Amino acid sequence: MDSTSLEPSLYTVKAVFILDNDGNRLLSKYYDPELYSSMKDQRNFEKNIFNKTHKADNEIAFLEGMTIVYKSSIDLFLYVVGSCQENELMLMSVLNCLFDCLSQILRVILESDAQLVLQKVNYRLVSEPAYGFVLFDHITGNIQAQTDKSQLL
Repeated sequence: MDSTSLEPSLYTVKAVFILDNDGNRLLSKYYDPELYSSMKDQRNFEKNIFNKTHKADNEIAFLEGMTIVYKSSIDLFLYVVGSCQENELMLMSVLNCLFDCLSQILRVILESDAQLVLQKVNYRLVSEPAYGFVLFDHITGNIQAQTDKSQLL
């Protein structure tokens, strides 16, 4: 085995992507710029992975010299890709974190009470200054608007 292939890499996670139940891309992020640099190559790689994993009951696959961990939930397939010598447990940890975060965020959508949704996403009410306007006033040099807003609070 070549000694350069075992050197540590900054790109522990090579890619993360989410596919629908037909294998179409919903979201993807490739962290290694040398891994499938063209969109066509990325889609072919994703399609190959989907074809190998969508009916499988496993959580780990090896394809094209990559270690792939995956999880499905109803009609979504989440994938984390690492190199062939990457620790599967580390990749699975990334996958589980992504899955849990998405589950928590999407759970808010099922709520119909606006106040509860605002509480869950930690939305700040109108009592706080609108920072976008303060920044805009600062950039434009509109000191009077800044003074007026601070007096209102």
